[in-house]
Amino acid sequence: MTKQLPLCLTGLLAFVAVPMACAQDRSQSRSMVMSTSGVVATESVLASEVGARILEGGGNAIDAAIAANAMMGLVAPMNDGIGGDLFAIIYEAKTGKLYGLNASGWAPKALTADYLLAKGIKSMPQSGIQSVTVPGAVDGWDKMLKRFGRRNFAAVLAPAIAYAEEGFPVGEVVSVYWRDSRKTLDSDEPTAKTYLIDGRVPAAGDIFRNHDLAETYRRIAAHGRDAFYQGEVAKQILATSASHGGTMAAGDLAEYQSEWVDPVSTTYRGWKVYELPPNGQGVAALAMLNIMEGFPMAQFGHNSVRALHTMIEAKKIAYADMIRYDADPKFASIPVAGMISKEYATARAKLIDPHKANCTVDAGMPPGTDTGTTYLSVVDREGNMVSLIQSNFATVGFGSGLAVGGAGFALQNRGGLFTLDKTHPNVLAGRKRPVHTIIPAFMEKGDVRIAFGIMGGWNQAQAHAQFVANIVDYGMNVQGALDAPRFTKDTFPGCDVNFEARIPEATRNELAAMGHRIVMRGDFSSTRMGSGQAVQRDFAKGLNAGASDPRKDGAAIAELRTSLPK
Repeated sequence: MTKQLPLCLTGLLAFVAVPMACAQDRSQSRSMVMSTSGVVATESVLASEVGARILEGGGNAIDAAIAANAMMGLVAPMNDGIGGDLFAIIYEAKTGKLYGLNASGWAPKALTADYLLAKGIKSMPQSGIQSVTVPGAVDGWDKMLKRFGRRNFAAVLAPAIAYAEEGFPVGEVVSVYWRDSRKTLDSDEPTAKTYLIDGRVPAAGDIFRNHDLAETYRRIAAHGRDAFYQGEVAKQILATSASHGGTMAAGDLAEYQSEWVDPVSTTYRGWKVYELPPNGQGVAALAMLNIMEGFPMAQFGHNSVRALHTMIEAKKIAYADMIRYDADPKFASIPVAGMISKEYATARAKLIDPHKANCTVDAGMPPGTDTGTTYLSVVDREGNMVSLIQSNFATVGFGSGLAVGGAGFALQNRGGLFTLDKTHPNVLAGRKRPVHTIIPAFMEKGDVRIAFGIMGGWNQAQAHAQFVANIVDYGMNVQGALDAPRFTKDTFPGCDVNFEARIPEATRNELAAMGHRIVMRGDFSSTRMGSGQAVQRDFAKGLNAGASDPRKDGAAIAELRTSLPK
């Protein structure tokens, strides 16, 4: 059994100073950022600073989140940008209500399974124009600003426009993704022109400018979402699609709308945990937690053999159901309530053999069955909170690998998650949204609210469950919960599982003897384990906190109180 964290690192709700002796001997990478003002947590220091400045200027959490997201599209263009999709959970402090936003795009009307099969394509392309779906992010921004924002597009995009023109130093982690995408960037002239500097990949510390993206942001600032879906930017997208033999038509862009949705939830040992409903994978996180709740995780010990075995097996069970039933709910009947019910979890938990790994887990029959990426979170001084995730999908390869000529951004490859199997609910069809990996999350108990997320493909739902367990079962604060060593199983069948090297060798050896085929990763593996952010609000104390995952270059940054004496 692994060693528990020192008691001075526990105490979720007690925002107190850590004793000096313990502060010098702890497992946490850094302290939480605590403030009575707003806090912005992103995977880029620049993006966090931009969000904090928006708060200082009178903007709220929604304004700050969009400004930070626009910056992320500039500083980490392989991960995210306006060529991708967006999901968000928004907590409105004055009403105490949660709102979900699904800004994932649909496939072009003419892009169908029959269309690709007739071309001799047997499986869904993972890059190129046939993997491109309509980008939903800009319409998502528009709906967030109109419903909850205090600032307009011009105000929230101004910082990113300035940095796009003047340049910024490329970060260490981002530079590696850039380097690994070199082959993709070289294969398309507009993409190379957009993302290479004098024909070479930007290295860490190089100053990168994107004048085309600055102009695109200016058009959105002046004309709103219509500039992207009906105006000059739309024309550029359509021209890029046509040049590669794509099916995108003007109506596919002009008629697209993101949607407000109700979050779905479960309880976990007194906490209420929220995810968004399909077409995302959030139901798998809730199903995992329901299964885990049937086991004494705290008694097992953090990252002990029994705890890790239970979570890995719960992941396999939850994901088997998710990948079988998840799809666009407009095209398929999805048994969401059954998939996240406690009774169903109890039955599915019986599949876990406490002494042996299960390498083949089939989907069950839940009640109601009908026969790349960036995450950021913001809390403002009033307690409004945003949990936002946005992505191009494939990090290495800049989404589809195709930049929009003259517009400064890459198009996503979200269509790659469709299937061409006509018997599956997630089969490709025109104006249909694919299954999505990106998911924001939210949890609450009493006066405490936490907006959190951890990006990284199919890692996300299982990482959410580990984060929640770190908070609830092991008493970690939000920074410690992000820091803690993680596992991830990025495949569906088999007994393979990725471990960070900080999980002790003795623990790994016992798990291997149980049949787990462990793949070793680094101490802080952002590629496999993703990275996350979190903000927390204690309404009883009026205190905010933020945390940023050490697996990326980011930070949580607090808003400065403008009322302080100068």
